[in-house]
Amino acid sequence: MNPLIPFNKPYLTGKEAHYIYQAVYSGKISGNGIYTKGCQRFFEERYGFKKTLLTTSCTDALEMAAILANIQPGDEVIVPSYTFVSTALAFVREGAKIVFADSCANNPNIDADKIEALITERTRVIVPVHYAGIACDMDKIMQLAEKYNLLVIEDAAQAIDSFYKGRALGAIGHMAAFSFHETKNIVSGEGGMLAINDDRFADRAEIIWEKGTNRAQFFRGEINKYGWVDTGSSFLPSEIVAAFLYAQLENLDDIQRKRKEIWGLYASGLAGLAEKGLITLTDIPDYATNNAHMFYIVCRDLDTRSKLIEHLKASNIHSVFHYLSLHKSDFYSARSGKTASLPNSDHYTDCLLRLPMYFELTHDNVRFITKEIVDFFNDPS
Repeated sequence: MNPLIPFNKPYLTGKEAHYIYQAVYSGKISGNGIYTKGCQRFFEERYGFKKTLLTTSCTDALEMAAILANIQPGDEVIVPSYTFVSTALAFVREGAKIVFADSCANNPNIDADKIEALITERTRVIVPVHYAGIACDMDKIMQLAEKYNLLVIEDAAQAIDSFYKGRALGAIGHMAAFSFHETKNIVSGEGGMLAINDDRFADRAEIIWEKGTNRAQFFRGEINKYGWVDTGSSFLPSEIVAAFLYAQLENLDDIQRKRKEIWGLYASGLAGLAEKGLITLTDIPDYATNNAHMFYIVCRDLDTRSKLIEHLKASNIHSVFHYLSLHKSDFYSARSGKTASLPNSDHYTDCLLRLPMYFELTHDNVRFITKEIVDFFNDPS
């Protein structure tokens, strides 16, 4: 039996423990210290975000964005159904009605051409999710936002170091949320970040981040005391988390180079199956770049995917399906009393398969995985 090839393995650069040690002995480990500020400065300078705030998770970043958007009970938020629950849940917590949109026919991103029909007088926010780090059609989405006076909050959980027409994902909408969960390109175990690109939200975001207080202004010497001035929560991660992340950021270019090599090997090894129509590979529009967050294939039907998963499992290869359409979830169905018809989202739910993708995956590993997939389709029985 071949050694197990896991679906994911977090990469350590070698500096994480050293920086955590420094953070611990700095005398400030509660957050917003030198490593928090260093990470935030890195993102602002490299990608052009106007302001960034590290958070304990991408979910928290989305919840901050929902508060900043001033969502009121009954307001409507347009969200793709093919996404993680946090994309919708952050707004549900503020009382929003979620309006689910279908994916594109050729990739899992929200179909920008179908959004306008979903907009009503109660719509407040559009939340594009850049699935697999591949950009949604942001020009169309931003034009709709301007036409109907809506906010755009990018769910860029998978989209670090990826671009739309030369602009960093997360720098286009009014706000954006990123994830540094251990399955992402750069990681801190758990962790996230809110990026703010509209000056209207910058000052209040910092207050919400600091539990509804203006403590950050106090520490900068801008006020002589701080107090409770707004809503908020404990969104700020510890300095230990930021120290871990900082080590990853120092190695971002090397991490990205290796991940793209792996992605390219998968693509070349499976191109023949795609040409025969046996699987579909990732569609990357001309306006988008590929950050190699994941490598996925789309099978023709659920039965084929299920059998392929078992075939790979028998060879000690761990592959996984991804999201279940949120519009068919028990939570949503019980509250909405109806189920929308979103065939593309359902297709990805049934047919999309994610393959192992991590820094330490070797070229031989990838060749072995692709060989097993090719062998399966040559003899799927």
